[in-house]
Amino acid sequence: MGGTELLIQRVSEELVHRFGDEVAVFTTDCLNGEAFFSPRLPHLNVGWEEIGGVRVRRFPVRRRISRALRGPQALAYRFGLPFNERLRAMSGGPIVSGLRQAITAWPGDIISAASFPLLHMFDALAGARATNRPCVLTGCLHPEDDWGFERSMIYRAIRDADAYIALTQFEADYVVSRGAAPGRVHPVGVGVDAEAYDGVTSEEAKWRLGFDKRPLVGFIGQVAGHKGADTLLRAMPRVWQVEPDVNLLVAGGRTLFTPVVERTLREWPAEFQRRSRLLVDFPGEKKPWLYGAIDVLAYPSGYESFGISYLEAWAAGKPVIGTRSGAIPTVISEGVDGLLIDYQDDQALSRAILDLVRHPERALEMGAAGRAKTLARYTWKRVAERFREIYVGAKAGTG
Repeated sequence: MGGTELLIQRVSEELVHRFGDEVAVFTTDCLNGEAFFSPRLPHLNVGWEEIGGVRVRRFPVRRRISRALRGPQALAYRFGLPFNERLRAMSGGPIVSGLRQAITAWPGDIISAASFPLLHMFDALAGARATNRPCVLTGCLHPEDDWGFERSMIYRAIRDADAYIALTQFEADYVVSRGAAPGRVHPVGVGVDAEAYDGVTSEEAKWRLGFDKRPLVGFIGQVAGHKGADTLLRAMPRVWQVEPDVNLLVAGGRTLFTPVVERTLREWPAEFQRRSRLLVDFPGEKKPWLYGAIDVLAYPSGYESFGISYLEAWAAGKPVIGTRSGAIPTVISEGVDGLLIDYQDDQALSRAILDLVRHPERALEMGAAGRAKTLARYTWKRVAERFREIYVGAKAGTG
């Protein structure tokens, strides 16, 4: 489950259990975004179910249409044809039959949707407008990704929404620069269940995962190239040249990039393979043990609207390594709770890993600073309260 899905799940559950609100989530039958355009990937059952007190309805996705448009959209984008952003949107999907009609028919007070550039955002706004109800959008933007987010249709939708929730001040400033009304833009952030990480010791966590007591570098998140998994795989041989006792854990949701990681690990020398482990599609309750086991989170992603993985590492008291890309420098306080490198710079990543592995006291101080920041700003209780304030304000017509 990605960061956006976790955000909506936890906020929805908080609204139901703490405030007694009724929440229905309309989503797809896809396990990840790649399944919006890939018919070969597995999918979930359509229809209604209840999860954590929240009613969830899954809709079928017309994958083959999006798949057929992957080639034409690439050409239209390359040559700057006037309809290229519409083709990009349809090829990325999800094309969901009946979604707009279901939104229109649903007797809710507020329509809320996340995240761009996906097509369901526009269905939500259209459904809200057709029934004269307020619409609150949570964009989760990655402005540095031109293919995904350099689309005028996105910023028209943001301007038309009754309120916009940004995950960072960086994102809030960006959408205002693209024409959004400042009074309707609210930076909130995301959250973490910090208490789930209490009492998890590094020694027991490493033992549970089959590691010894040696330093463990972890990548925990979507195993995708743009998330920096490839950068870490290029950096680790340099780390092992200097510190051969360091272990490596790569853990996260399977994507179309995962076979590349698997092939790289198989091609490494035997001594590197013995120090490495790939864990995909693990259950959510295993996260505290994963973060408890690592000594450093190396998550050099190029595209993050926030980066829940950083919060989860901080909740476990671990330092993080991120990139100077997009919103990430506004999340990580460089030199205080983590280190920053340039995106795709594997040499800088190896140096940052070695810095933290060789100075465990400094790493512990950074992890403690990150945990303090997380507890003060980024719990699900605080995030849900802010979401609800914005929803109530939108219903009242105050943005």
